[in-house]
Amino acid sequence: MTQQFICLTAWAIFRSSFNPDKEDTDDGDVAAFRAALRRTDAVLIASPEYAHGVTGVIKNALDWVVASGEFMQKPVACLNASGRATIAQAALIETISTMDARIVTDACITIPLNGKNFDVDDVVQDTSSRALLDRALANLTAAIPTDDISKVI
Repeated sequence: MTQQFICLTAWAIFRSSFNPDKEDTDDGDVAAFRAALRRTDAVLIASPEYAHGVTGVIKNALDWVVASGEFMQKPVACLNASGRATIAQAALIETISTMDARIVTDACITIPLNGKNFDVDDVVQDTSSRALLDRALANLTAAIPTDDISKVI
């Protein structure tokens, strides 16, 4: 079983401001983002909390796909890195739920990194953080309703 992970931070969609007049667009960055979501079996979103909300770039990306159906019945996990970041996490889960996604509650976790000044490598190498990530990914992949688990975005 080969798992494919696609880093959403690399997507130019985050620079394309949502415009409801162009919501049905099927070209450029929006089309590429939607196509990637359609090809995946599950989605993992990691968002910090700013002013009790998810980041504007994540909200913007979600706005582009709220009505187009890419999240419908797709297993989704939401991660955050602060025990104090509960409001944004709840808001993100609510937003994703309105898109008819299947929130995998056991894969929605908080990795308590407050004050640790970790970069990505530190998080992966930290035993307790890695254990939380491994458990979240295992729970997310277990929610995929197919034997061909190959694509997690």
